[in-house]
Amino acid sequence: MPQTPLSARTTTRRIHRLLVIGLIVITAITATLIYPLLKSSSSAPSPSSSAPFALDSLDRAHHGALGEADGVVPDGVTVFDDAVPAVANLDPNLLTALRQAAMDAPDDRVEFYVYSGWRSPDYQNHLLHEAVSEYGSEDEAARWVATAATSPHVSGDAIDVGHSDATAWLSEHGAQYWLCQIYGNEAWHYELRPEAITHGCPRMYADPTQDPRMQP
Repeated sequence: MPQTPLSARTTTRRIHRLLVIGLIVITAITATLIYPLLKSSSSAPSPSSSAPFALDSLDRAHHGALGEADGVVPDGVTVFDDAVPAVANLDPNLLTALRQAAMDAPDDRVEFYVYSGWRSPDYQNHLLHEAVSEYGSEDEAARWVATAATSPHVSGDAIDVGHSDATAWLSEHGAQYWLCQIYGNEAWHYELRPEAITHGCPRMYADPTQDPRMQP
């Protein structure tokens, strides 16, 4: 029996209500699934949060007269950025080893970023001053920042590597490239040790104050 105009309108309204209810349900389910992912992403720490104290506090603050020419490193610099003095002024053998490791690391989806490399004496002294202010004494600051006269960064013989996946990769594979972590309290600090290829990396110092090179 054919529907009357009234029953047709009633059916149409019911279909419309069902469509609206369905849309509401789908929206609620989507929000339930996506919100935790967005929340997790927004609360995740930035890669720079694992940077060494002095670099994290100073390199993202006002430097006064200090700049890239002194070794200040902008965000996102890699070991292949020759235009950045902190990279270009590294010891050539250290830089070659770093770049070879960096070319192999992407096989494990790892990229090498530079937190700090070569530094001018002025920059190193500024970092030390900042560390003394932060830690409250020269003795405590010396566990993290060397003087300009003793720092391997000033001579271009050390690099601070990021992020944490890169330091983890180097801790496992670095000896194959002559690259060794030198201090137990600085997972980011690497220097060249050619003997590591056959004998492994030397035993780490607890911190720079235990390194004979740091003694006055």
